[in-house]
Amino acid sequence: MTDNTTRFDHVVLWVRDPIAAAGFFEKAVGLEPVRLAAFSVGEAPFPSVRVNEETILDLMPLAMAERMTMLPGAAESSGHPVNHVCLSLPADRFDALRSRLEEHSLPVTDLSYDSFGARGPAKRSFYFRDPDGNVFEARHYD
Repeated sequence: MTDNTTRFDHVVLWVRDPIAAAGFFEKAVGLEPVRLAAFSVGEAPFPSVRVNEETILDLMPLAMAERMTMLPGAAESSGHPVNHVCLSLPADRFDALRSRLEEHSLPVTDLSYDSFGARGPAKRSFYFRDPDGNVFEARHYD
């Protein structure tokens, strides 16, 4: 990536068990773990999962909250997940994600239609939670 266009790089999620969280995102959501082996042996402070070639979700151990000193008040953000993170997928991957979540007996909301997002109205969308209570929306525009 060499241009200077503003892009969405990452979201940091507070999680109780980063290895379990990475497993959830890999098996149920279909996202590839990043630095999981390095985290497992203590060589990385947290693992991540890849959303696409430009974007990752960092899985920050909740136990690290007290060490969040880079900005006053940062430690208090632990336990306060964002309202939700939205994943935009092609229609076939949207359907595959919903099927995987249902196969894992994970609750999903009913489908919504024409909800507004970054690229206008999405044909379909639904919500689900990760094991740490973070809310995700999945949608497709095509």
